[in-house]
Order: sequence, then C-alpha cells, then structure tokens
Amino acid sequence: MFHINQKDCAYRFGDSGPKYLMRGPRAGMGLARLKPGEDFGNHYHEAMEENFYVLKGTIEFVVDGTPYIGSPGDLYHMEPGESHYLRNVGDEESIVVFFLTPFQEGDKVNTPLIR
Repeated sequence: MFHINQKDCAYRFGDSGPKYLMRGPRAGMGLARLKPGEDFGNHYHEAMEENFYVLKGTIEFVVDGTPYIGSPGDLYHMEPGESHYLRNVGDEESIVVFFLTPFQEGDKVNTPLIR
C-alpha cells in the first residue's frame, strides 16, 4: 500500500508545472498546473504511454503536430513515440492529471514543436 497527499509534493516551478505524486515502480502519476499562457515542452517517450485528464481550464494539446483543445473531463492518451505539447490557452489556471506506464525514469525525449 502507498499513500501520499498532493499537498506534500511540490510543483517543479514553485506554484506551477508538473508535480509527481508517484514515480514507479510500475506507473508514474502526478498533476500539472499551468498558468494562462504557460506550456509544457514538446516531448515523447520511447517506452511509456502517457495519459492526461483535464480537471480544470482549457489546454491545447499538440500531438504529432496536430492541435486539439482539451477541457474539463477530456482524456488524451499518447502512445510511445507520439510527440506531445501542452499549453494553457485559457484565462484561468489549468490542472491536468497525468499517468505514465510502464514507468521508466529518464524515458523522455525533448523535441522541437512542429505545427
């Protein structure tokens, strides 16, 4: 059994960015909080699939160069090798839950954004 409260974890950039609640051994999970206009750089994973569930706000997802607009209740699933970029395109903060499986530390390849 594993238990943690999100209040015990820090966002990467102080009050925004990703925050991991769990890193393995088989899955990774966390929250990403983005202020209006803030983004999460384009990248892909070689082995992990990644899922994003939008809790709050309006998020632009660019997947392999194709843009999609996500709103609360939307789930986006990325297969290994699919590049993905997130940006808050709304006028309020956005919060997204992310899940990675099978979790592998360091399985992130940053790439330039192509639209």
